[in-house]
Amino acid sequence: MAHYIEKIEELTLPVVVLNGTVAFPGVVLNFELADAANVAAIEAANSVNSFVFIVSKREISNEAPTLDNVCKIGTVAKIKQSIKTPEGKLRVIAEGFSRAVAQEYKSFANYRVADLICKSLTLAENDVRSEALIREALAAVEKIMGFLPASAKELIETIKTLRSPGALADFIAANVLVRHSDKQEILSIFEPLERLERLIVIIEEETELLATESAIHKEVRSRLNRNQKEYYLREQLRVIKDELGDTGEDDEYYERILNAHFPKETEAKLLKEAERTARLPFGSAELSVMRTYFDTVLDIPWNRSSKDRTDVAAAKKILERDHDGLEDVKERILEFLAVKELNPDLKNQILCLVGPPGVGKTSIAASIASAMKRKYVRVSLGGVRDEADIRGHRKTYVGAMPGRIINALIEAKVNNPLILLDEIDKLTRDAHGDPTSALLEVLDSEQNKAFRDHFVELPFDLSSCFFIATANTLDTIPRPLIDRMEIIEIKIYTKREKVNIAKNHLIPKQLKRHGLSKRTLKISDGALENMVDYYTHEAGVRNLERTIASLCRKAAYRLVSEGVKSVSVTESNLSEYLGEKKYLPTLISDENEIGEVNGLAYTELGGDMLKIEAAVLDGTGKIELTGSLGDVMKESAQIAVSYVRSVASKYSIPSDFYKTKDIHIHAPEGAVPKDGPSAGVTMVTALVSALSGVPVRRDIAMTGEITLRGKVLPIGGLKEKTMAAYTAGAKTVLIPYGNLKDLKDIDPLARENLQFIPCKTLDEVLDNALVRRADISDFEGVIRDIKESAVSAANTSVYRK
Repeated sequence: MAHYIEKIEELTLPVVVLNGTVAFPGVVLNFELADAANVAAIEAANSVNSFVFIVSKREISNEAPTLDNVCKIGTVAKIKQSIKTPEGKLRVIAEGFSRAVAQEYKSFANYRVADLICKSLTLAENDVRSEALIREALAAVEKIMGFLPASAKELIETIKTLRSPGALADFIAANVLVRHSDKQEILSIFEPLERLERLIVIIEEETELLATESAIHKEVRSRLNRNQKEYYLREQLRVIKDELGDTGEDDEYYERILNAHFPKETEAKLLKEAERTARLPFGSAELSVMRTYFDTVLDIPWNRSSKDRTDVAAAKKILERDHDGLEDVKERILEFLAVKELNPDLKNQILCLVGPPGVGKTSIAASIASAMKRKYVRVSLGGVRDEADIRGHRKTYVGAMPGRIINALIEAKVNNPLILLDEIDKLTRDAHGDPTSALLEVLDSEQNKAFRDHFVELPFDLSSCFFIATANTLDTIPRPLIDRMEIIEIKIYTKREKVNIAKNHLIPKQLKRHGLSKRTLKISDGALENMVDYYTHEAGVRNLERTIASLCRKAAYRLVSEGVKSVSVTESNLSEYLGEKKYLPTLISDENEIGEVNGLAYTELGGDMLKIEAAVLDGTGKIELTGSLGDVMKESAQIAVSYVRSVASKYSIPSDFYKTKDIHIHAPEGAVPKDGPSAGVTMVTALVSALSGVPVRRDIAMTGEITLRGKVLPIGGLKEKTMAAYTAGAKTVLIPYGNLKDLKDIDPLARENLQFIPCKTLDEVLDNALVRRADISDFEGVIRDIKESAVSAANTSVYRK
C-alpha cells in the first residue's frame, strides 16, 4: 500500500469564481476578470498575502456568479501579477498552491470569502504501482497527442519530466483535458494515485472519441472525392452521348416525376421534357432553363392537401374571438363549413369583401383561414399591370417565372389553401395586357379546374382553393369579374362597434406592443367615445388604433420620466394627451329656421348631417346651385323646383315665383364634393320653406329620393345616416316608406333615441317637417289651418322601432 504525507491547514481567503476555467496546484494560470466581486477579491488579496481561493462555477453560463452556483472544491493560489487592461478588465497571473474544500461561503464588503480546509497528500516514495500508472499515463497522453496539432511535442517533453503522480495528473488535466466537468472531477480527487488512474480512463475515452471522429471525417472526404469523380465521369458520359446522338434520361428528375403520382397527362408531358433535357449539352442556356422549370413544377403541391376543420362551433368561436361585428361574413363562412360537413367534396368558393379601408377585410380572411384550418397565403394585387404577373411568363424568356397564383400554391405547400387576392380593385392595365382578364379564369368555378400557367404549361386544378378577394369599391372592377364572385359588403363601423373593437382588440394589442398593462394604463369608455367622435373621422378603425398607440406612447413616457405607477385617461383629461378636438360634428340648429333643412348623407367615412339651405331673392327666375354638388344632386334640385311649381298653390306660394324670384340652393362645406339622389326630399322641404316663409322643425332630419309626382323612393345607408342624426341631436327622422325593412339593422342606440316616420309622398314629408301655422306668432296673413287629412297622415305614420 502507498504511504502518504498529509498536510491540513485551515484558512479564510478571498474567493475568485471563474467561468469554465479550473485552477490546479502547481500550474500557472492566466485569466481575465470583469466581475466586480472578483476584482475586489484580487485587490484584497494583494493588500495582505496575495493568496486567493480560485473556484469554478458548477455549470458554464453567462449569468453572474452567486454563492449558490459555485463548486465546493477549488485551489488556493498565489497571485504573481495583476494588471488592468485598457478595456477595464483585470488580467491576473496566478500559480496554484494546494487543493482546498470550502466549508462555508460568505459575503464580505464587496467581495466573497470562504472558510477553507487546505489538504495536500504527497506520496512518500514511488512504488511499483505508481511507476506503472505514470508510464500508462504517458502512453495515453502520447496516443491522444496523435490527434492534436504538432505543437503538442513540447507539451509531451514537459510531461515526461514530472515524476510525482499527483503533479503529473494535475499538469495533464490542466493542459490536455477539454471538458470542464472532467477537469473539475480530477481536481476533486485528493489521493494522487486514484487521481492519476481516473485521468487515464478519461484520456482513453477521449482518445476513442477522437479516433471515431477522425474515421468519420476520412469517410466523408472519401465520399466527397468519390462524388467528384462520379460527377466528372457523368459529364464525360453526357458529352459522349451528345456526340453519338444517343438518347438518355436525367435520373434524378425522372425518378422524382415517377414518384410524384402526377395525373397521366401531366406525367407523360414531364417525362417527355425530362428525356429531351437529358440530351441537352452540358453548359447550354436551355439546360439551365429546364432545370429551373423542373424544380418549379416538382415543388407545386399537385397532390398534397390539408384537412378542413368542419366543426362549426369551434370555427364560430375563433371568428367571434378575432372580430367584432362582420356578421354577414361570419354567417357565410359558417354556412360553408356546415355544407362542407354534409358534402366534403364541396369546392369553388369565391368571395369578394367590399368595404372602405380599415374595416378589417384582410384580417377577417386570416381569421377565416384559422377557423377552417387552411393554409393562408396573401397575394397583393395593388398596382399589378402585367398579365404575366397572374399567368406567369413563357419559360423561353430570360428570367421567366410562374405567376402569383402558382407561387402562392408553392408557398402554401398544399393544393387547397385560402388565397387572399388583396386590393383586386387596384389592378391596372397597360401594353403588356390586362391582369383582370387573366383573373377571369382563376375566379371562374367552371374554368379553374384546368388553370394553365404560361410558365408551367400544364393544367392545374384550382377548384379546391378558397379564394377571397378584397376591394374598396366595385366601380373599378370589370363587370365580368364581379359576376364570378360572391359580393359581401362590409359596412362602416358605428360608434358603438368602434368602441367595442377598441376595448376588445386594439387596446390589448397596443398595450402589449408598448410594454404596458391594464394596470399601468386605463382608458375609460367616455374617452374612447370622444376619440371616435372628435379625434378620428373614418369608416374603419386604423386611425383609432393610431390614436390609442399615441396614448400608449405618452403614458409610457410619463411612467418612465415622472415615475408614476399608472396613467388613467378619462373624458375630462383626454385633451391633455391628444390636444384639442380635431373634428366637430354637425349639430342641429338652436332655432327653427326658414329655408334650412337637416339632410342626411352617406359618405365613405360613414353617415353625416348634410344641411341644405335655400334662399329666395327678387330676380328673373335664375337657379343657383353651390356647394360642390355632383350631377345627380343637381338633377335632384331641378326635380325639386319642378315639383314645388306643381304644388305652389297648396302651400300659398306665388305661382309665378319661377319668373320673379331667383333661387339659390347651397350645401355647406363647399370644399367637400357631394353627390347622390337621397337629398331630394331635403331640397323640396327647403324650397317650400323659403318660398312660403314657414320654418322647418330644427329637430327633424330626413333622407329620400323623389320623383316628379311627389313620391319618396328608398335609399341606401340608412344605418349610417340614422346614427349621424342621433349624433347631431335630432329627435325625429323622416325615412322613405320603402326603407321600413331596414329598421331592424339600425344601431340599437339610434333605435332607442330616435322617432322614425316613414313617408310615401312629399306631402307627408312637408306635413311633418314644416312648423304648423298655429305655432307661428311672427307670420301674419298666412294660412292658419292645415288640411285635416295631412295632419291625420302625419300622426298615423309615426313608428317607433
